[in-house]
Amino acid sequence: MSATRILLADSSPAVLDAVTRMLKPEFDVIGTVRDGSSLVGEAERLKPDVMIVDLLMPGLSGFEAIRRLKKRHVPAAVIFLTVYSDVALAEEARAMGAMGYVLKPSADRELLPAIREAQQGCFFLSAGLRG
Repeated sequence: MSATRILLADSSPAVLDAVTRMLKPEFDVIGTVRDGSSLVGEAERLKPDVMIVDLLMPGLSGFEAIRRLKKRHVPAAVIFLTVYSDVALAEEARAMGAMGYVLKPSADRELLPAIREAQQGCFFLSAGLRG
């Protein structure tokens, strides 16, 4: 079985680097982008299995980029990785079809389980947002 192909989107090069290093032992990080427009283009070109996306990026927000990709029928599972500890945003992410909402401060503990849950068709919500 081939490794899950992941596309990362975050405006911070430091976050992209840290997440790439975290994922590399188990997953195939096929690309990184720093804005929503680039995410749309690279997702269509690379056809990842999973996209890990920040909410706030230059140009298109993470939500808007994912809305565009859904309209274009890009089938990748989406996990939002964000600093926004807001249940309403997590609910919006789930309503738009995302498979996870992970808070950046807990990414070292929760991102890998979130990817595995997404691959099983289950929604993952950061522990900091669970009631």
